[in-house]
Amino acid sequence: MCKPINKLLHKIRFIVLLIADLGGPFSVLSKTFNNIRKAGLGGLKAKISYIFLHARMAGDDVLVIPNYKNWIEKYAKFTPDDVLKMKEKIGSFQSRPLISVIMPTYNSNPRWLKEAIESVRNQIYPNWELCIADDASTKQSHLKVLYDYQKFDSRIKVLLRKENGHISEASNSAIEIANGDFLALFDHDDVLPPDALFWVADSINKNPQAAIIYSDEDKIDMKGKRLEPYFKCDWNYSLFLSQNLVSHLGVFRTDVVKTIGGFRKGFEGSQDYDLALRAIELVDESQIVHIPRALYQWRIHPDSTAKSSGKKPYAVLSARKAIQEHLQRKHTDATVEILPIQMYRVKFQLPEKKPSVSIIIPTKNNKSVLEKCINSLISKTTYPYFEVLIVDNGSDEPETLELLKALSDNRKIRIVKDARSFNFSAINNQAAQQSDDEYLCFLNDDTEIISSDWLGEMMSQAIQPGVGAVGAKLLYPDGTLQHGGVILGIGGVCSHAHKGFPGKDPGYFSRAALVQEFSAVTAACMLVKKTIFLEAGLFDEVNLAVAFNDIDFCLRIRAAGYRIVWTPYSELYHHESKSRGDDLTQENEARFRQEVSFMMNKWGDILKKDPAYSPNLTLESEDFSLAWPPRIDNSL
Repeated sequence: MCKPINKLLHKIRFIVLLIADLGGPFSVLSKTFNNIRKAGLGGLKAKISYIFLHARMAGDDVLVIPNYKNWIEKYAKFTPDDVLKMKEKIGSFQSRPLISVIMPTYNSNPRWLKEAIESVRNQIYPNWELCIADDASTKQSHLKVLYDYQKFDSRIKVLLRKENGHISEASNSAIEIANGDFLALFDHDDVLPPDALFWVADSINKNPQAAIIYSDEDKIDMKGKRLEPYFKCDWNYSLFLSQNLVSHLGVFRTDVVKTIGGFRKGFEGSQDYDLALRAIELVDESQIVHIPRALYQWRIHPDSTAKSSGKKPYAVLSARKAIQEHLQRKHTDATVEILPIQMYRVKFQLPEKKPSVSIIIPTKNNKSVLEKCINSLISKTTYPYFEVLIVDNGSDEPETLELLKALSDNRKIRIVKDARSFNFSAINNQAAQQSDDEYLCFLNDDTEIISSDWLGEMMSQAIQPGVGAVGAKLLYPDGTLQHGGVILGIGGVCSHAHKGFPGKDPGYFSRAALVQEFSAVTAACMLVKKTIFLEAGLFDEVNLAVAFNDIDFCLRIRAAGYRIVWTPYSELYHHESKSRGDDLTQENEARFRQEVSFMMNKWGDILKKDPAYSPNLTLESEDFSLAWPPRIDNSL
């Protein structure tokens, strides 16, 4: 048979197997429409490209497609040889801490309870104890399981409470019988994979100062299928104020938990969130360790919050209360709102004396673009203490010069001339040094204000302790997301998180809808304190005249210990590159390649290990798909 026919038959077989693997034609149609709804046509195209890039034929009738089931089989399974290596490594640990697994129970489903207990008993790491506090259960079938396991395994301790006190008091009772150096929180219907406590102990040995350890997590349905993995970022305080980033698997040093008084009654449903919020007040950020592995399987059943947060609506109210009290203890003037997505927004209050801002806008021969930007800026911005510093980079078109002359009559606008060849870094640096204001807002002339409080929101983030720069949510004119924070490593250097997603889509585990820290944000709209800008050495005029100067700047201030915050509540349109054209025209391609090379040589290792992004997620697109292969070290 000729090669073209063979190739055609191969493609047909590939597509048939793909449709079958995805659940059949109706399932494929449903998933297609859901993907379009969530990520738009651009997202659907990216998804199809992703599948065809990573799918492969394993024989004539076996198709391996990039789903989580196949990802687990390829990258998250370990062999008997791996188990032997783990046991050998345990033998070489300097420290073999006793880990107390804390499990409150109440009238549990015996099936789920047995699976939960067995998952602890099957741990490769042997130095554990399971501390079960039963909250006055009435079902004999449940109690029998506890009695049987207590007799069967001496590492299992059971305390029977005489009165029902709900989950916080039951958890505290379990802590009372714990002797471990660390406490691992575990629900009575969930599952720990066999290597969970091994990686916890490994992290403790690598980070002897660790006080709080958290891992990635996924879910397990009633048939035992694992799904919906949440591959988290490293410690991210701003994101933690928006969602319980620690959650599962959360492990705490016992002395820290006892110092803060354990769980608090009145925070049921979010008692672990409240515990973590109080614990972080006692430790340094360097003592908070993230393990980038799914070490906890959250059970999905009809009555679980894994299926729907609406099953425990009181949990959301408890979380808001816990966050609010945390902020009060830190003497932070802020309020906490519950979002429709059941996450949280902290609204920091501005001081009575508000800082002044210079909004720096470079431009050249872009009358209609600049006019739209300035009109929206002046008419919509409610934050009062700003001046607009327009840097005219050699405009010579009469209509633009006429507009600039008219704008100069506005007392809030100052025109600065800079006739040098276009160098984005140099233009902004010169303007910044001419500013007398406390803060600098770098803004592209091809932006347009959407939210009237855009600048007030950015300022409320910028004045928080340790914040170095703040970025905004930028949308394309069609309403899709252009900038949701910067992910390092995509395309070699970086790209924008959730790029192309519908503007209102919450994104990967709501990360397109929550305030959080990134390694960088774009200077198309970026707010920074002037003293920090000067301290960091300004934008790099020599090596990064056009591209990546904002990324380089953010990485430098992060290296100095500052946080980079992105807020979705400051919204603007960005008519990207209208003022200078596509950066990859033939004229600019050589310069762009040079700037890419400079960034990769300077920041290479950091670009591959973005702390705000999981090594289990792809660097081939901006949609938080799985990485094939992940970038974690599996050597034992």
